[in-house]
Amino acid sequence: MSTDGKADGVKKADKPAILAKTRENLAKIAQWQEKLYADGREGIVFVLQAMDAAGKDSTIKHAMASLNPQGVDVVSFKQPSKEELAHDYLWRAVRALPERGKIAIFNRSHYEDVLVVQVHELQHTYQIAKRCLEDGDFFEKRYAQIRNFEEYLYDNSYRVVKIFLNVSKDEQKKRFLERIDDKAKNWKFSASDLKEREYWDEYQKLYERAINATATPHSPWYVLPADRKWYTRYLVSEVVLNTLEACGPEFPELPKEDKKNLAACKKILLSQ
Repeated sequence: MSTDGKADGVKKADKPAILAKTRENLAKIAQWQEKLYADGREGIVFVLQAMDAAGKDSTIKHAMASLNPQGVDVVSFKQPSKEELAHDYLWRAVRALPERGKIAIFNRSHYEDVLVVQVHELQHTYQIAKRCLEDGDFFEKRYAQIRNFEEYLYDNSYRVVKIFLNVSKDEQKKRFLERIDDKAKNWKFSASDLKEREYWDEYQKLYERAINATATPHSPWYVLPADRKWYTRYLVSEVVLNTLEACGPEFPELPKEDKKNLAACKKILLSQ
């Protein structure tokens, strides 16, 4: 997987047209989401994964700005709580699934359990049976479990669409420095981010491994360049729009009897 977060062939001069296209996509997304919510037969989970400072929060804010909050759940997967650690690693993902008709946005996700866990070998801190840890295929089995989990969701009327915001190491450094120098952004910076940056190469290898092992026709991965936020937001809006269109939701059609009632109600209103 390339660590270059730049988009080949895209120039700054293209920005106005790209921004216009993004606005157009957002308007269409709002229309499709209304149908998805009314139809209520399919749920969507958008998974956002990335290195620190890749722009996950701003992507949610801008690329999905037209979504009606009533039909959206945003879930941030942080360090597991004591309760979460007492369950299997997919438990918190299951708990965060939206109702059919709604969209869930996972800011990080169950994929952390094959990424950060693998980088820092955290599986050895788990309170689980030794037979599980002694298995030499521990993470290979997790890849298979995730594939099966996402296929299970698809078979139960959910779509899981995974997006990796591919920021370059140089751009990450630039954004970290901005967070240090800009008082308004100080709160976004953590010294722990620098610690994780030391594992950059290992994370890149594990992301590539996880993506290749879990990308399927029903639950695809999209690796998007993330150095230019305005272009990244456009690409994410394309993914969201295409996913909604693929669902093909329709407004429910009223039964004949209910249609007759509508006509009667209209007649009463017009006579008042």
